[in-house]
Amino acid sequence: MNDLPVTAVLPTLRRVLSSRQSAVLASPTGSGKTTLVPLELLHEPWLKGRKILLLEPRRLAARAAAVRMAELLGERVGEQVGYRIRLDNKVSRQTRIEVLTEGILTRRLQHDPELQGVGLVIFDEFHERSLHADLALAFCLDVMAGLREDLRILVMSATLDTGAVSDLLEGGPVVEGKGRSYPVELHYLGDPPAMRRLPDSVTAAVLQVLQEQQGDLLVFLPGVGEIKQTVERLERLLTSNESPLICPLYGDLGRGAQDRAIRPDPGGRRRIVLATSIAETSLTIEGVTCVVDGGWSRMPRFLPGIGLTRLETVPVSRAAADQRAGRAGRLGPGHCYRLWSEQRQDRLPAQHPPEIQEADLAPLALDLAQWGVNDPAQLRWLDVPPAGAFSQARELLESINALDRQGRITKTGQQIARLPLHPRLGHMLLVGMEHGESAMAADIAALLSEQDIFRRGSRETWSVDVERRLTALNHWREQDSRQSYRQNLDRAGCRRVDKVSRQWRQLPKKEEMSADGRLFSPGGLLAMAYPDRIAKQRSHGSYLLASGRGAVLAENDVLAGERYIVVAKMDAGRTEGRIQLAAALNKDEIRALPGLRLHRVARIEWDSARHRVVARDEERLGALMLASYPLETPDPETIKQTMLQGIEQMGIESLPWTDKLRQWQTRVICMRAWMPENNWPDLSDRWLTEHLGEWLEPWLDGVTRREHLQRLNLADILQNLLSWEQRKVLDETLPTHLTVPSGSRKVLTYEVGKAPVLAVRLQEMFGLADTPRVCHNRIQIMLHLLSPAQRPIQVTQDLRGFWDRTYSEVKKELKGRYPKHHWPDDPWQAQATARAKPRSR
Repeated sequence: MNDLPVTAVLPTLRRVLSSRQSAVLASPTGSGKTTLVPLELLHEPWLKGRKILLLEPRRLAARAAAVRMAELLGERVGEQVGYRIRLDNKVSRQTRIEVLTEGILTRRLQHDPELQGVGLVIFDEFHERSLHADLALAFCLDVMAGLREDLRILVMSATLDTGAVSDLLEGGPVVEGKGRSYPVELHYLGDPPAMRRLPDSVTAAVLQVLQEQQGDLLVFLPGVGEIKQTVERLERLLTSNESPLICPLYGDLGRGAQDRAIRPDPGGRRRIVLATSIAETSLTIEGVTCVVDGGWSRMPRFLPGIGLTRLETVPVSRAAADQRAGRAGRLGPGHCYRLWSEQRQDRLPAQHPPEIQEADLAPLALDLAQWGVNDPAQLRWLDVPPAGAFSQARELLESINALDRQGRITKTGQQIARLPLHPRLGHMLLVGMEHGESAMAADIAALLSEQDIFRRGSRETWSVDVERRLTALNHWREQDSRQSYRQNLDRAGCRRVDKVSRQWRQLPKKEEMSADGRLFSPGGLLAMAYPDRIAKQRSHGSYLLASGRGAVLAENDVLAGERYIVVAKMDAGRTEGRIQLAAALNKDEIRALPGLRLHRVARIEWDSARHRVVARDEERLGALMLASYPLETPDPETIKQTMLQGIEQMGIESLPWTDKLRQWQTRVICMRAWMPENNWPDLSDRWLTEHLGEWLEPWLDGVTRREHLQRLNLADILQNLLSWEQRKVLDETLPTHLTVPSGSRKVLTYEVGKAPVLAVRLQEMFGLADTPRVCHNRIQIMLHLLSPAQRPIQVTQDLRGFWDRTYSEVKKELKGRYPKHHWPDDPWQAQATARAKPRSR
């Protein structure tokens, strides 16, 4: 014990804690702080025989720390040193040091805010910044400030911003210890492989290290899947009796397998330990001299916008990479082989963000409400919970009746908070207990909490159906003889699920059970945990969740044809998530679910496919429509507004325009441009569209579809936008027709931004010298002079010039083409006619 580096600062630490309520111990991994500090402080006078609580971020580290301290005392675990972790505890009346995971401390504080019989709380490996550690520290600081001035807090870490933690502890002194590490030679193996090739690349690196170096290997991989794949590859290649032992290490392993990975082989064989990030700091693995770092970490990231947690595989941070490499330098000079380049090392993030910034905050929000805190800012944090994620958590807790609308915990919420489960699963288990379905609810909660009981790649894993897993679990319990289940089931997984389920079945039940006789299907119970993920089929395998999110199933999944399902697990996806676990339920079940927030909505909206207003009375669950009925008494004003939206969507041309009315509109627009001093209104299509409600709404009584628009007298409606005087001036100033020398009345055609056009046969204009004008002679018309066949032969605004310069040439051509028509030599003196030849005088 005395040769561990942390022993040098223990006198200083004892002296600080004898006079201060809090302190920070910064000491590198492997310095011995986890096991020596609690033992050293156990008999301090200020402790007065009370307990020390040592918090560890992981169950494996908690049990290992307790075992090591007990060994140092020459005792068994459960005597002076014990531990409490999920599904396992070893404590007794004589236990003075309790090692526990952070979530257990949080629940203990809720039941015993004064922490009676506890004198010191130690937060170990605080640099990992787990959500439970941040919350437990906030609670302890609150207790220390208001209830227990004699309670002491010690925060220990290998890598941490000690200044920020000291400030949080209101100036708690920082004690810095030295580490004992040997030089570690770094080997960079080039650019990192794609994730699908990571097991192959890691296997190759392990084989290289086995040939080049001595000692045990510690290999870092992002998750259990990659560990299992790498184990399979190594077992195929290392088959001799002298080959190293291959030891996986992750949290869900059994105790025996964990011990084999942590401790040297009794037979002296070399070991290859394949671990997740669990082995970075909080766990000592004896005998390691070489590290192989795959370069990836798997981090949960909660997305408040869609209410889902996505497990992301991200590059390891520089801080984590340094911690991993340091594992090779505990016993002597070591080697670390990194599956990335030296250039990439410089681009790695300095450290990963704390969990509180990216986690699902529903458990934290419920814990705060139970603590009596509505606003997280009422407590002291290193990082305040993000507002968006916290708001999302509050909404979820309200939906399962755990909080009221003021954010206060309800009776249901208090019952959920007492369960060692996520609030979603706690609510489901509570409903199961209330309605006589506690066994099935416990099984479902255990299935969702543990690894899948179907072996990876087995036929059964093709389906996401939870009910199939429940059936398989019960077959396993009954030792069913069918080979298919024995072949496809992961028996170790079944044992874990069964153990967890049995523990939850033993939780205290409510005194009175419901007598309503309601029977829940697996889908009905799941809906009690995930009301926001009840989903309705859009097409085969495609679903819309009550939250508004889209989700998809594999086309061949047995659930893909179900009308309604409830989704227990799904990835976040880019546009819509892929469903990983779900169960079927039907509409009648949904309506019967207790506490579900179904609501009736009078919906009046535009049906763009049928071009009509639809007025429906809808039964809805969030974004899902369960049923729809005709709305008996729709609001007339809403009908009008919706019809206006439809017209805007279809375009102004959907109104009953005529060519004559379009010309009238154009004349008004031209008057606005040519006589701006008279303040003519803007009747352009753009203005009419933007102000539909102002001029059209009063005329829409009884109009609910596109065909009804034909009933409108659009000419009268638009002309009413002008005064009587304006209409008179319009007709006088911009006439619709002009009388030409032949006596005919010809149509004037108007176009915005151009001169009005008069199309007339050339012979009807004989004798007229000047081009006609309109708008009080401001605007000269454009003449389209036509042949007897009504084809343009000249477009001009200079009629006099045409007669003087062009007519003689045109006459020759027309006379040859139309010999029966009159083509005088002098157009000035000729009689204008609408006939082939003028009448004889």
